[in-house]
Amino acid sequence: MLMLYPLITTIILFLSPERSQALNQTKNDHSSLGSNSAAVTYHGGRILTEPTGINVYIIWYGAFSIEDRTSIIDFFNSFTQKDHLKEPTVATWWKTTASYKDKANKPVSRIVKLGKQTGDVYSVGKKLHRSDIAQIMNNQITKKKLPADRNGIYLVLTAKDVTVDKFCMNSCGFHSQNKRLVYAHVGYSSQCPGLCAWPYAVPAYAPPGKPPVAPNGVAADGMIINIATVLAGAATNPFKNGYFQGDASAPLEAVSACPGTFGPGAHPGYPGRLLQDKKSKASYNAYGVNGRKYLLPAIWDISSSSCKVV
Repeated sequence: MLMLYPLITTIILFLSPERSQALNQTKNDHSSLGSNSAAVTYHGGRILTEPTGINVYIIWYGAFSIEDRTSIIDFFNSFTQKDHLKEPTVATWWKTTASYKDKANKPVSRIVKLGKQTGDVYSVGKKLHRSDIAQIMNNQITKKKLPADRNGIYLVLTAKDVTVDKFCMNSCGFHSQNKRLVYAHVGYSSQCPGLCAWPYAVPAYAPPGKPPVAPNGVAADGMIINIATVLAGAATNPFKNGYFQGDASAPLEAVSACPGTFGPGAHPGYPGRLLQDKKSKASYNAYGVNGRKYLLPAIWDISSSSCKVV
């Protein structure tokens, strides 16, 4: 029996979509949590269309295990893997973003590349405000550890002993911009697995049930789901005037417009039909490098006006 979709979201969804959106999005910073499926439309602004690709720069804030780091690094390397992999792949999942085009009819870049990585040993402490995420990015650029890249995304990942405002309350991650540099944050999902690692963990107030097995561990797979969510949002709505539905200060974006959808037949409380590894019994929907298996969220497909799984 699979667990319910995070309870607070489900209950509010049935009571009031507007209230659900207000609780699951944060003004000005675009959250990784969504509320209800709705059409995503273009508002005329810039999206990330660089033909050479979107460079993703990772800032590891705090201490991470080798297992968590390699799972996430392999996820990003799976975007550009040229060796034959079983379908569907991480790259297959990203192809849906090609339906997002700017005024000049240029699509979101088909290439996502892992750029430089750097560590940060709690330079602004272990209890962070959201504004600190931009400071962490700026500090690394000022120190010349990372380049200033207006076609890139700076991804700040915070460790299990770091708290960030609103994380685990109404957000599992967000993206924003500072001086036209796009950045995003995703926290350690095992701080609130029922919310930020669903469907691999049972929500705190849900009836007991057995969740699917996570192929890379609950913490890593929860983070990868949220990384995928903010990555798609940042590429298609980097400056709050790209693709979204609803209020620009609390938008539903490419993935957050399709909450809790990972496979065919998904509905609140059920992620959909997933692939299962015969040996480990782990559930997934996409293949990656080094034998990896990942679970990636559905993306709103502009061309078909529907949520598209891998």
